[in-house]
Amino acid sequence: MQKILVIDDDKDVCLLLERFLKRQDFDVRVASKGKEGLKMLHEDVPDLVLSDFKLGDITGGELLKEVKKAHPSLPVIIITGYSDIKVAINVMKNGAFDYVTKPLFPEEILNTIKKALASAGERDDVVEDTVKVETTTKEKAAKKKKKKTGYIFGSSQASKNLVNQINMVAPTNFSVIIHGESGAGKEAVAREIHHRSDRRDKPFVAMDCGAISNELAGSELFGHVKCSFTGAVTDKTGHFEMANGGTLFLDEVANLSYDVQVSLLRVVQERKLKPIGGTKEKAVDVRIIVASNEGLLAAAKKGKFREDLYYRFNEFEINVPALRHRDKDIMMYAEFMLDGVNDELNKSINGFSDEVIEVFKTYPWHGNIRELKNVVRRAALLCQSDMIKVANLPYELVNHDHIHFADSENEQESNPNFLRSNSTKEIMADLIKPTHHSRMPADLKEAAKEAEAELIVRTLKEVNFNKSKAARILNIDRKTLYNKIKYYNL
Repeated sequence: MQKILVIDDDKDVCLLLERFLKRQDFDVRVASKGKEGLKMLHEDVPDLVLSDFKLGDITGGELLKEVKKAHPSLPVIIITGYSDIKVAINVMKNGAFDYVTKPLFPEEILNTIKKALASAGERDDVVEDTVKVETTTKEKAAKKKKKKTGYIFGSSQASKNLVNQINMVAPTNFSVIIHGESGAGKEAVAREIHHRSDRRDKPFVAMDCGAISNELAGSELFGHVKCSFTGAVTDKTGHFEMANGGTLFLDEVANLSYDVQVSLLRVVQERKLKPIGGTKEKAVDVRIIVASNEGLLAAAKKGKFREDLYYRFNEFEINVPALRHRDKDIMMYAEFMLDGVNDELNKSINGFSDEVIEVFKTYPWHGNIRELKNVVRRAALLCQSDMIKVANLPYELVNHDHIHFADSENEQESNPNFLRSNSTKEIMADLIKPTHHSRMPADLKEAAKEAEAELIVRTLKEVNFNKSKAARILNIDRKTLYNKIKYYNL
């Protein structure tokens, strides 16, 4: 059980975080003062520190410096009630893994904690947004955790072709470009290539280039030396060094800025890097796998990605097929996911009703494996019997293509998500169709609010409720989007 130290002068926040994280199988200790937290840390080093920025006796920045001085590799996440980007940049420069702003969202906190533990090598792999089996053997004390992984292979021709490509390129040292839709399983393919290569006993390090600001991307990739810029209080090891001897996976690599791409090209060509502010070059032996939702060649032609860097990476290319092109595999994946959710929720659901299987096979799955996983988890949570039924599914699935299923008439009447209309489009048309009873906005300000709420809903639907993508389209940050969703009660 991994240990998390929570430091916050608000006892209510400490209590809520302690209860929530314990339900996620973490060993949680809390401290209400910064110095008290430092004392607890020195007595028993945790796997992660979650600290408020504004503490009673010292600031979160001062606490961060003390933690990094004693334990440079210990991940620290800072909580702040201020949305000031300067605070965020400062704590990141001082060595914090990430920061979260209040109000706190459990899903966001949990995802950030999992990423921090994974990047520090302090946690077992979890099932990502892909269909992959990962079993972990836990060693004691200082022994390093050894990971044993496997990949779930489908029976469809598209899955067989994908496996053949993985088997072909894995034993080589070729750089690989992986293309595929969001949620299709690009990182799982990258991990499987690594585990089938001669580098399997060396690190596999993943970096989401779309989630890191341009100011920090260079430091994350190449590292920096102490005092190389304001706030660099310790040396930082970059992802290239962390992956030395193994594999570095760069997801959404097209999001890197032009300057970072120039530095990346040099490292790829010469297999040497110089940390930011450093004077000595370090040799690195890293296999590089990159991924992108959009075609990198097309991005290069548009000037968004360096063409010479594209050709350096493009020694081998893999296209991960969308789930709708692997329809024979859908139920195999769903059964595997259900096994995992049964363990998570302590349930013993045996499977899916015939009507649910028909819905699954005909639904287009625009969110791919990630969407399937979310649907199965939600349905298992709602299920009160030994079989998942249509009543447990979101109405979008049941009504996507004039489908009208029900396991019984009673379930039609009792399930609030079961809609009798023929299609979602008809339902939405009824909702927005003007009537004599339509209420006109009282003033211009109210009209603007209604228009903003409508735009948010429409954008979320267009991107299949991917909040990060919706925030980018709306030109706001994700936290602002969450706040607006809450404000408009969406």
